[in-house]
Amino acid sequence: MSFADTLSQFDDAALQLEINSISSAQVEQALAKSKLDLQDFKALISPAAEPYLEQMAQRSHALTQQRFGKTMQLYIPLYLSNMCSNVCDYCGFSMGNKLRRVTLDMDQLKSELEAIKDLGFDHILLVTGESERKVGMDYFRQAVPMVKQYFNHVSMEVQPLEQHEYQELIGMGLDAVMVYQETYKRPRYAEVHPKGKKRDFDFRLATAERLGEAGIRKIGIGALLGLDEWRSDSFYVAAHLQYLERRFWRTRFSISFPRLRPCEGGFQPKSVMSDRQLVQLICAYRLFNPDVELSLSTRESAHFRDHVFPLGITTMSAYSSTQPGGYSDATERALEQFEIDDGRHPDDIAEVVADKGYQVVWKDWDRALG
Repeated sequence: MSFADTLSQFDDAALQLEINSISSAQVEQALAKSKLDLQDFKALISPAAEPYLEQMAQRSHALTQQRFGKTMQLYIPLYLSNMCSNVCDYCGFSMGNKLRRVTLDMDQLKSELEAIKDLGFDHILLVTGESERKVGMDYFRQAVPMVKQYFNHVSMEVQPLEQHEYQELIGMGLDAVMVYQETYKRPRYAEVHPKGKKRDFDFRLATAERLGEAGIRKIGIGALLGLDEWRSDSFYVAAHLQYLERRFWRTRFSISFPRLRPCEGGFQPKSVMSDRQLVQLICAYRLFNPDVELSLSTRESAHFRDHVFPLGITTMSAYSSTQPGGYSDATERALEQFEIDDGRHPDDIAEVVADKGYQVVWKDWDRALG
């Protein structure tokens, strides 16, 4: 059974009604358990759980330290291209936006890699728009080996690929792939993806399964918070995680929490998630799964990230530029995918992390120890 089969068993309207109807007694029952199931997760993301946030945060903090220690891994995203063949209403890279398109050539890529390496990172995330013609496998065959010369841990967030293509990239040194479904609601997904290959809901949904079959070390999943009702979408992420962990038990997993940010086109969120609700969601995932890695990006403010990361976050991006070429030449402006909020230098973020008694981890793990 695929996860698409699992997803088809849920009725979204009934799920939303159930979550909103959770009682305080059900929340307390969930908090009293040492091992939580999906029903408990529903309770912890419900409106009824909001008064229990302090209790959830304390337990989430303790579980995170128990499993991961007082460490915080920092990584940096490198945008290789803003070329895209999809029309996605919420994204600055959308094909419908009239902008100057940029794809880094190998000389420009080398300059970016050197600039990033000088910042101290050894964990890099390669990001592109989704254009198979301009930034497909032919491009990745050139780029990934070059990136691997500079960085020990290489992740990608690009268009979904076939299993054999992932296997080829793993052979070049690829360690992890982040692939976000954006929303798990088919009608809403079709509404905000009117054109392009990304419109294929099922192909994208099955990407994590192709990655697992290919033998990738780590898979990142998540929903774009605000694209639809956040509680039910977050439940589907939890169900997806449970499915993947049971099927690919040797693989590591991470969850990200991207809230919609301003971008070209002026797209407005369908639902707005407050800071307090985001903290609730972070803690709910940690209580549901003590082993999953939780990542917080520079979409969030410096103040929010500094105060929230001890509650369950294990990985944060730092000093992000969402435009191709933005690290080696900040004067050359192309369109950004979205506006970041936390623009601090990595040294400043590392200082804050250290001041809170945490150790900054610039490197993930050695392949020789994997």
